[in-house]
Amino acid sequence: MDHFRAITLFERAAAAGSFQRVAVELAISPQAVGKAVRQLETHLGVRLFHRTTRSNSLTAEGRAFLEAVRPGLATIAAAVGQVRATTEQIEGPIRITAAHSARKVLTGPLAEFNARYPQVRFDLLMDDGFTDIAAAQIDVGFRAGGEPTGQLIARRLFGVQEVLCASPAYLVRHGLPRSLGELAAHRCTGFRQRESGRLLPWQLMIDGELRRLDVAVAFCANDPEAELDAVLAGMGIGLIDGINAAAALRDGRLQAVLTEHAVDRLGFYVYYAQRTAMPRRVRAFIDFIVERLQGSEAFRLRPQDLARTPRQRGRTAGTRRA
Repeated sequence: MDHFRAITLFERAAAAGSFQRVAVELAISPQAVGKAVRQLETHLGVRLFHRTTRSNSLTAEGRAFLEAVRPGLATIAAAVGQVRATTEQIEGPIRITAAHSARKVLTGPLAEFNARYPQVRFDLLMDDGFTDIAAAQIDVGFRAGGEPTGQLIARRLFGVQEVLCASPAYLVRHGLPRSLGELAAHRCTGFRQRESGRLLPWQLMIDGELRRLDVAVAFCANDPEAELDAVLAGMGIGLIDGINAAAALRDGRLQAVLTEHAVDRLGFYVYYAQRTAMPRRVRAFIDFIVERLQGSEAFRLRPQDLARTPRQRGRTAGTRRA
């Protein structure tokens, strides 16, 4: 017997004075109501109703039982109503996971959403590894790279390019490489995978195909922003993604080199678990992020970002140092 259902039907029947009325209200049969009440009576060992062909009235035991269960039923009803209300309001916590460099993309949108819905509280977990959002109780994840896989929904927000870059100061000292073959005479930077500790090869477009290129590195890091800082400091030529490189290319702190080998194969994704009962605050946040970032050009490298010559960049850098 479903005790909660039986007690709920008993309470409604007591209020209505009729099994038939309860059945109509709940779109079930009168026999189902009667059966539940009889099972409850059998379980309790007392009669709860005096039954006639026209109405049902409570016995003394029924009145006593009704008074005992009503406070509990009211508490349960209030709890259910409170939970349902929170799904209708845009407030409460939203737990997010993202790689460290993703904060360049997310800081502005998070601030905008929070200004619109000040009762929302963000809990941001920065993790360059792929987070199991179900195990970590995460609402929304963000990643740059290949499409996230698994039992989740992933949406590509914009493309992420990778381009070889150097600082103008480095190019003044070492010259501009004209081919991949000339890279052997240059200092290069690399990225070391955190999980495996493996130094990743560069992946470049060569003769229309994506190919791997192993290079000797003068500096490597397991953090893309640390590699960016090294390239900005003139330590060498690095393969930098558009999220990290876009601002520095546009303001002249970086110079793109060998742009014919740039790669446009990655994406920036939002992903979340497959579930039907998603809190409204999470649904609103996902919709806002998609509207705000889908097709964004803020971190896309434009032709003019890649086409300036070292001399133009050198003048910009010289003016800034002066």
